[in-house]
Amino acid sequence: MSRDRLGKGLGALLGEYLEPEVAASELRTLPLAAIVPNPLQPRRAFTEDELSDLASSIRENGLLQPLVVRPAPGSEDRFELVAGERRYRALGMLEWSEAPVVVRDADDEMLLVLALVENLQREALNPIEEAEGYQALSEGFGLNTAEVARSVGRDRSTVANLMRLLELPPSIRRLVEDGALTQGHARALLSIDDPVRAAELARRAAAEGWSVRQVERATSAETSKRRRRKPTKSPVVMALEEALREHLQTRVEVRPKRGGGGSIEIRYHGAEDFERVFELVTGQPVTEVTE
Repeated sequence: MSRDRLGKGLGALLGEYLEPEVAASELRTLPLAAIVPNPLQPRRAFTEDELSDLASSIRENGLLQPLVVRPAPGSEDRFELVAGERRYRALGMLEWSEAPVVVRDADDEMLLVLALVENLQREALNPIEEAEGYQALSEGFGLNTAEVARSVGRDRSTVANLMRLLELPPSIRRLVEDGALTQGHARALLSIDDPVRAAELARRAAAEGWSVRQVERATSAETSKRRRRKPTKSPVVMALEEALREHLQTRVEVRPKRGGGGSIEIRYHGAEDFERVFELVTGQPVTEVTE
C-alpha cells in the first residue's frame, strides 16, 4: 500500500472494501470452494457460538453484505478474502455452495490492514493478536510506528504500547491470549527485567485473580528490592531518565555506578524500532550513515 494511499484517509480508504457501494455490474457469484481465507488474518480464534449466531442471522435474513475478494496471486480461478472472514466461515457452516462477492485489487499490506481494522471494529482481537498484527505491518512493509497507527486509525502511543507486550515472555503472552490476564496486567509486568520472576508473578496473578492494581503493587515491590541492591539514583538522574523515556517512547534505564560513571540502556523491539530510536538520538536517518 503506497504512502499516497495511507494519506488518503482511513474512512475513505476502508469504505472501498469493508462497506463497498456495489453497482449491480460489480456483483459476482463465486463457488465458495474457489475462495480461500485471508492468509494474513491476524485473528486466530473464531468461537463456534459467534459463528453460529451469524449463521442463524444469514439463514433468516440472507447475506446482507457481499464478501470482498481479490484474485489469488499466481492462480486464475481462485480468490483470497479481503474482508468478510466471519461471513465466509458462517456460509461454510450453512453449506452454501456459492457466495456473492465483489472483486477488488488489494496488495498484501492492504490485506493485513483491512483484516486488522475489521477485527478492531468488533473488538475481536486479543491484545497479543493485535500487537502481532502491528508488528507484521511494521516489519513486513517497512512502516514506522506512526505509519502503522495512521494506517489502522489508532493513536501512535496505543500502537507502541501494544507492541511492547511482545517483549514479554511467551508464558505471559499466552495468559493474555487466553484472557487470564488483561493488557493492564501485562503492561505492569513489563517493568520487571527478570523474565523468570515476571512469569512467576504472572502465574500467581492469574491463579489468584489479582487486579491490575495488585500486580502494579507487586511489580513495584519487586523493582524496589532491585533498586536497594544498586546505587541510589538522585532525583536529577531520575527526572532525566523519565525525560528520555518520554522522548524516545521506550524503556530507558540509567544505571549509575559508584565513582560517578554509569551506563544508559535503551530498549527497542525490532529493526524498525531501532532505526526510529537511532534517528531520535542522533538526529539523522539511518540511511545517511549506512550508505
